Amino acid sequence: MKEEAAVRAASLLHRCRAATLGVLHDGAPGLSMVPYAIHPDPFALIILVSALAAHTQDMDREPRVGLLVMDPERDDTPAHTLARVAIEATVQRLAADDARYATARAAYTARFPDMTMLFELGDFALFALEPVAVRAVLGFASAHSLTPETLARAVRAGA
Repeated sequence: MKEEAAVRAASLLHRCRAATLGVLHDGAPGLSMVPYAIHPDPFALIILVSALAAHTQDMDREPRVGLLVMDPERDDTPAHTLARVAIEATVQRLAADDARYATARAAYTARFPDMTMLFELGDFALFALEPVAVRAVLGFASAHSLTPETLARAVRAGA
């Protein structure tokens, strides 16, 4: 059952391209939308963000974040049944000399080829969100706690 849930959660991560990022902002929850790419090994979700964004400064101060990826709403589907994956993660800024930087950048530009020019701007940086805990809700009354390793295997298998 966990493997099937992990496969469905991985499919959602591959299918969607944007997530809601939750950070701690001045002691209160802060939310924003972030496009993400998938770094399969080691498994992480990759975001490219501007230093001018409040969530970037928040991640530099507090590396524990939350991420929510959700199926889009459709007229023919009750909102309560939408599949979603909530990920508790630790975030790490990837410096250009980090061993993962080149593959993270390649994953991001492959997913968002129209945004490659952002890498030329000096204030944008890549961050790796490394899952610590995963909760997949794959329909009404279908909730599963997954280990990051179980989700990572499913993500790599579906790549």
